[in-house]
Amino acid sequence: MKIKWYGHSCFLLTADNGARFLTDPCDPSVGYTLKNIETDAVTISHNHHDHSYLEAVLGSPAVYQEAGEYQFLGVKMKAIPAFHDEEAGAIRGTNLIFVFEIDGLTVVHLGDLGHLPDESLVEAIGPVDVLLAPIGGVYTLDAEGAQAAANLLKPKVLIPMHYKTRACTLDVGGVDRLLSKAQNCRIHKLGENEISLSPASLGTDRILIPDYVK
Repeated sequence: MKIKWYGHSCFLLTADNGARFLTDPCDPSVGYTLKNIETDAVTISHNHHDHSYLEAVLGSPAVYQEAGEYQFLGVKMKAIPAFHDEEAGAIRGTNLIFVFEIDGLTVVHLGDLGHLPDESLVEAIGPVDVLLAPIGGVYTLDAEGAQAAANLLKPKVLIPMHYKTRACTLDVGGVDRLLSKAQNCRIHKLGENEISLSPASLGTDRILIPDYVK
């Protein structure tokens, strides 16, 4: 499978059979220009402007924005309810965590998770190969929170999202804090925004940093 980062929390997951799933497309106010993206499906963790910009996609893809279990174009998905804050949604509302089973890999997109997963949420998510986790703080988990969540979920690969880059206009933290605190991990700063992964190439205890969209 391939994972392409468009910035913020937006990734295009492409299965070996060609099925494409776009996560949380953001509007231009965030600093990334998303337009004319071809995809078969869009997943939306919550209906904030920086996670539900359907104008970025071409055509009429399937849209998933409610909790449940799904199967589409050979890919299994489940959307698990969680919260955008530490007050059970009282501040920023609810959030969906999407779990994808693609080409023998389990990819988990945490959306704008604002709290540490409890035991029941960890169990609902299940084993994780690739974790797409927000790290910027303010609106979501920060670097320490993302690291704590990763310690609970035990992914083989962590890919951070929802953090400050030179393109991002949001006042959130950057990636350096996460990297400075990472221990016993192999850190790979990529010079591009697309990653190819398979069960054979996955490895363990890795942090992958794709380049942001220019």
